Amino acid sequence: MIRRCASYAVLVAGLIPLLLPFYWMALTSLKPKREVFTAVPQWWPAHPAWDNYRSAWVAEPFAGFFFNSIVVTASIVALQLALASLAAFALSRFEFRGRSLIFWIIVAALIVPVQITFIANFMTLAHLGLLNTYAALVAPYAASAFGTFLLRQAFAAVPRQLEDAARLDGCSGLAFLWHVLLPLSRPTVLAFALVAVVTHWNDYFWPLIVTNNNAVRTLPIGLGMFVGQEVTTDWNLLMAASIFVSAPMLLLFFLMQRYFVQSQLRTGIRG
Repeated sequence: MIRRCASYAVLVAGLIPLLLPFYWMALTSLKPKREVFTAVPQWWPAHPAWDNYRSAWVAEPFAGFFFNSIVVTASIVALQLALASLAAFALSRFEFRGRSLIFWIIVAALIVPVQITFIANFMTLAHLGLLNTYAALVAPYAASAFGTFLLRQAFAAVPRQLEDAARLDGCSGLAFLWHVLLPLSRPTVLAFALVAVVTHWNDYFWPLIVTNNNAVRTLPIGLGMFVGQEVTTDWNLLMAASIFVSAPMLLLFFLMQRYFVQSQLRTGIRG
């Protein structure tokens, strides 16, 4: 009992410095402007200003930014899951010349910073006339070396005997992928989807480069515009905007964190 209490005390002590910035952000979002900077820190506002959220929402077209972020993130994740699943299926279940070389090229691609590709991608999209479109935001991220590697490792862990049994029952090819491999690898698939959603929901640099109007801009760009719209920043409104921008990802992580842990336990590094 004492050991358990001590463990909980250590966990709580470690959580406090992690959660304090989030608490302070939420607290500031509820303060009137005059209470944001005070000589004595206030741990709860005397009169919570819930209207800050409405003011922040209408300060910029956040409804459109939300819609754009949902469309772009969902499109990228769907394409990455589809292409990574097919590539991982081929690399893990089929024998063909050059399979190991292709796999190690994919592994090597993981160490290449994505920023290196930005100039070439921008010039290609500009040549095709696709700037300021959803295609410009989605196309460069349609394939994922990380997703292919992760799913390949998960698919390779499925015993060959299970595949042979499925073939005897008439389940082969893509049917085996859909009905056997993906269900058995669900924790890994969901964990990759979670990482991809968070990454592209929060992506700032690439949307900033390929968009210059609010019609296709995403939430991080909208939040950046909100910061720079005035000479002096209304920190209470900025924190309110930060809350409803980050809340969907925090909720998604808490709902799917167990799948992320399971994927790390089940997926190893296999050649």
